[in-house]
Amino acid sequence: MAAPTRPAQPTQHPVAEPRSGRRGNWIDDWRPEDPHFWESTGRKVARRNLFFSIFSEHVGFSVWSLWSVLVLFLPEPVFGIDPAGKFLLTTLPTALGAFVRLPYTFAVARFGGRNWTIVSAALLLVPTIATAVVLEPGVSFGTLLVVSCLAGVGGGNFASSMANINAFYPDRLKGWALGLNAGGGNLGVPVVQLVGLLVLATAGAAHPRLILWLYIPLIVIAAVGAALLMDNLTTARNQPRAMREATREPHTWIMSFLYIGTFGSFIGFGFAFGQVLQNQFGGSFATPLAAASLTWLGPLLGSLIRPVGGSLADRFGGAWITCWNFVAMAVGASVVWTASRLESLPLFVVGFVVLFVLSGIGNGSTYKMIPAIFRSQALQQVAEGGDAEAADRRALRMSGALIGIAGAIGAFGGVLVNLAFRQSFMTTGTGDSAYLAFIGFYVVCVALTWAVYLRPGTALGRV
Repeated sequence: MAAPTRPAQPTQHPVAEPRSGRRGNWIDDWRPEDPHFWESTGRKVARRNLFFSIFSEHVGFSVWSLWSVLVLFLPEPVFGIDPAGKFLLTTLPTALGAFVRLPYTFAVARFGGRNWTIVSAALLLVPTIATAVVLEPGVSFGTLLVVSCLAGVGGGNFASSMANINAFYPDRLKGWALGLNAGGGNLGVPVVQLVGLLVLATAGAAHPRLILWLYIPLIVIAAVGAALLMDNLTTARNQPRAMREATREPHTWIMSFLYIGTFGSFIGFGFAFGQVLQNQFGGSFATPLAAASLTWLGPLLGSLIRPVGGSLADRFGGAWITCWNFVAMAVGASVVWTASRLESLPLFVVGFVVLFVLSGIGNGSTYKMIPAIFRSQALQQVAEGGDAEAADRRALRMSGALIGIAGAIGAFGGVLVNLAFRQSFMTTGTGDSAYLAFIGFYVVCVALTWAVYLRPGTALGRV
């Protein structure tokens, strides 16, 4: 455990003087694993930072997933965009959101969690205002592609937020805290879809700009709230080589692959579900309002249950929950494939909602596994005579780096989901080929989780 730089002051807000001329609220003395420090000082500070982290990430997710809603406001006779083009409009922000997650993770270590939350929240104004300016009949498809891509900056907020909160909480509470932080952020997907539904039901499909104007003040509140009430941790400052070190760690690529199956499914289905309903069951969803009336349900339940996945992982072990969750996801995808073949809308919707719920549970359990893996390695190093302080520092550094890498690669899973749907509908007119691909991928994830983390004789033990 790292030695404190000065004694804890339980009755004071533990913000240190700026170091090395740096401005902002920097906390030098942060010892969440110390029970006395946590109960007297740490818990209150961590919860305050968690609250505003969730709010900022929530707004970021809403901006990231704007185009899952806006495509419902683009009727083909008016805008001239076919279904394949609409899938592309939802794929591009997914891709950029995945790409920026790596630098966003580094930014927390470089600039501080509070400071970067201010910047990342303010950046959300760029795609929101740009889209509000250009979104009208007659706009070129190329212009829409550019502004839809800009919405990807909202996807980066997740990585920086998770890396930041990971440093605030003790190991025994990381599953709960990371699950709550991510779940609250994920709620941005169904909330923006509900906002879109409200606009469709009241103002009509000709007024998509109302959604954008509603979010601009929320973005400002997120940036100002972070500036006034969040903190930076000097203990969260990763070494510059942390990301490169993490890329040489085999568990980085294993966990990233598993996160493609959980978060990639969640965000990919969240972006594509409305279009899938319109393309596969067009008669029942001939109007945007009809499609929007169902698209929010799955993302809502998947977001709400993510903290449950983290809590279950805290109690039973992340690998065990993750493995069985992938078994259930394979079954859920099989139900969707069967419903598609039978052209059964009720069974199709039920199957998809179940997939959303399971992806939420898996999101929580896989992210709990990340700090648990490196904590287990740290305990092994200490048992073999290694330095406990150095082992703890490495565990925190590697966890933060892996959270960023896994978040980025997992988000690319959303790109693959949208591309799979696009190709399947272009070639067969249904999503059947995509559903079969999902089933196969989940089966691979089951085998990988068991072989690396659950098979008798594995070195890490219970993660």
